[in-house]
Amino acid sequence: MKLPSGGRLSFAAAIVMSAFALAPACADVVVQIDKSAQRMAVSSDGATRYNWPVSTGRSGYGTPSGVFHPQSMSRHYFSRKYYNSPMPHAIFFYYGFAIHGTNDLARLGGPASHGCVRPHPSHAAALFALVQRNGPRNTRIEIN
Repeated sequence: MKLPSGGRLSFAAAIVMSAFALAPACADVVVQIDKSAQRMAVSSDGATRYNWPVSTGRSGYGTPSGVFHPQSMSRHYFSRKYYNSPMPHAIFFYYGFAIHGTNDLARLGGPASHGCVRPHPSHAAALFALVQRNGPRNTRIEIN
């Protein structure tokens, strides 16, 4: 069957539109970390999804401030620098600095790390899944 030229264009447009419908939606993910409040707020497409306590760098081990994007991600990582310490659901954003889960739950909400941002392990897993689903390129990490 031969389609008229207008029909071919409509057919091509329908193919392109169906591809968009099948593609996963990519949302902008913004992770805002407030070091003075020791809190992390996570939003997706402008709507706040999570607000959690975290631990950032203790005295002598500052957490960098600025705007970053995930550089790499690792579900199961162990620190070579700090005694093979577990860093579950690590999202590295600046050299060796990462957002990762911690087992030191009693210290959440206060500075306790060597500079990393440490939420509860289940919160780190939820953030990791959200960033993985939406893509590191669509994720911005703001630390102040």
